[in-house]
Amino acid sequence: MLVVEQINPSLLVNWLGFSVGVALYALLGWMILRHRESSGGKQVRVLLFLTSALGLVWNAGELAVTALGHNSTLHPLITVFAYSALGFLPSVVVHSVQLETDQRPVLTWIAYLISTLAAVVHVWAYAAGLAVPSSTGLLLLTFGAVSLVAGLLLTNLRQTLERKTVWVTALLVFAVSSLHLVSHRGSGSSWPVELIAHQSSLPLVLAILYQNFRFAFADIFLKRAVSLIFLAFVAFGLYLAVAGPATEAAARLSPNIPSTAIILVFWVGTALLYPSINRFAGWLVDTVLLKRPDYESFFNDLVKEIDACESTDLVPALVSSTLAKEFSAGSHDWREIEYVRDEPRLGSVIDGGEYIETVIRTAETPFYLLRLGEFAGGRRLLSEEITMLEMVANRAARRIDALRVTHERCEREFREQQFSRLAAEAQLTALRAQINPHFLFNALTTIGYLIQESPDKALQTLLQLTKLLRRVLNTTDDFTSFDVELRLIESYLEIERARFEERLIVTIDVDDELRSIEIPSLILQPLVENAIKHGISTKRSGGEVRISALLENEDDNAFLCITVADTGDGTSLLARPESIGVGLRNVEDRLRNYYHDEARLELYRYRDVETRAVISIPIVQTRSDIQDEATAL
Repeated sequence: MLVVEQINPSLLVNWLGFSVGVALYALLGWMILRHRESSGGKQVRVLLFLTSALGLVWNAGELAVTALGHNSTLHPLITVFAYSALGFLPSVVVHSVQLETDQRPVLTWIAYLISTLAAVVHVWAYAAGLAVPSSTGLLLLTFGAVSLVAGLLLTNLRQTLERKTVWVTALLVFAVSSLHLVSHRGSGSSWPVELIAHQSSLPLVLAILYQNFRFAFADIFLKRAVSLIFLAFVAFGLYLAVAGPATEAAARLSPNIPSTAIILVFWVGTALLYPSINRFAGWLVDTVLLKRPDYESFFNDLVKEIDACESTDLVPALVSSTLAKEFSAGSHDWREIEYVRDEPRLGSVIDGGEYIETVIRTAETPFYLLRLGEFAGGRRLLSEEITMLEMVANRAARRIDALRVTHERCEREFREQQFSRLAAEAQLTALRAQINPHFLFNALTTIGYLIQESPDKALQTLLQLTKLLRRVLNTTDDFTSFDVELRLIESYLEIERARFEERLIVTIDVDDELRSIEIPSLILQPLVENAIKHGISTKRSGGEVRISALLENEDDNAFLCITVADTGDGTSLLARPESIGVGLRNVEDRLRNYYHDEARLELYRYRDVETRAVISIPIVQTRSDIQDEATAL
């Protein structure tokens, strides 16, 4: 039966601690080399790699010393290298603080000088055959760390208390551990003392990462490192609190229970706990160390602001400024681009180390290129942040596409309205142009008849026609008052009376209050002309033409009803053959263009004694409203 030897807790914590340290620093170095393109500038890479190398030498050296034992001839030499590497870690902390505050590197040089002197002292002790590590070298590091804390506090008065607490705590832990190592080394101390003394490099590393590079390797290092540390603590705690006592109890109760089986059971249990440990580590890094916001809420709030934008240029401007504030970017800008190099997928993010670029790739060009730079604290985007940024770019692209479609639809509708307006204006102009020669033709026909029958009347009629044409040709507005239109009709009827004499009787019955209402100009002349041509002229005895107007209410709307009636038989007019319907079609077309379907023209026989043409015009609108609607068709 295999019996598992009980291990001294102090020795176990050294084994476990140094093994975890080797794994962590090796992981850090490997990730620096693998992700060197996104690990920041040259100073960032140098400090991170120096941290990894120093920590790896320290932990690997101590692990080798623990494994070889104090009697090994290599023990002193390995110890000199290990403690010399450990002594330089406080200098890297000071360097990171000075780099963050952008101050003169006086304290940095002093820190490296102290570390160098301590390393020289260790080497001298080894060469002289004295005990290593040298107590003088450790005391130099102890008092040097305390002095550096004081110097940093005096030169960084404006730095936040939170940041001061991080590096002050790390340096003081190192100072205390160095002081402990001066008086006592080995495995004789209790395991908590051994843990603090020999693993004081970990607070220094965490301080370095948090001080300048807390965003640089959060996803690829911090979470894994914290998970590994917690896993080691859990395994160590389970061994001390449960596995060790359980093994001893099993040995006393039954010698047939192998100790290895008990250890394997707890090893499997530790493996099952790892997912929970990993989630806790992720929460700790995100919430406590990095203080990352709730990106789901941030994304939802930003989407609401994006959807509220009414201009395509406002969307990239909003996204750029909001992301710059969220990611602590000192500079941000955006610009339109006509193509994307290498055709990256929609919303792809390019991490250039010193800057971040993302493309808002819309359905059609131009695209939009967003650029964020000058990140505070050596920040780099984490994988979750990159995913969120891609989602924001995608949503912004969709909003811009929607705005472009809306704007194009509005522009198309506007162009169609413009075309319709121009077409309507052209049609109205044609209709008006159609009235004047049509009226002139009939008037000249009347004068030609009078020249043969009565030259004197022909002259008077010609003068009346001249007066009438001056009024007609000077009427350029689409609308005129009812009174002006009636006076024009009266001039026209004077010409017709010269032709028909007593055979034509004219009656105009319009109240004065109705004469100020505006109506389409020359809208009555074709009706009066048709009344004479197709009503009065067909009867040997002549007849009467009567013009009247009144107000009518229909569904709470007021209408001006103008009636042109004649006592002719109206047979040819009501039939409206193509040859005589030009004037009436003109009236109908103009009413439709001005009033849509609200105005109407009706022709009918009344009690078989007269033919009536009735125009109903709504008067609830102003002249400008009517013109706007007419030209908007």
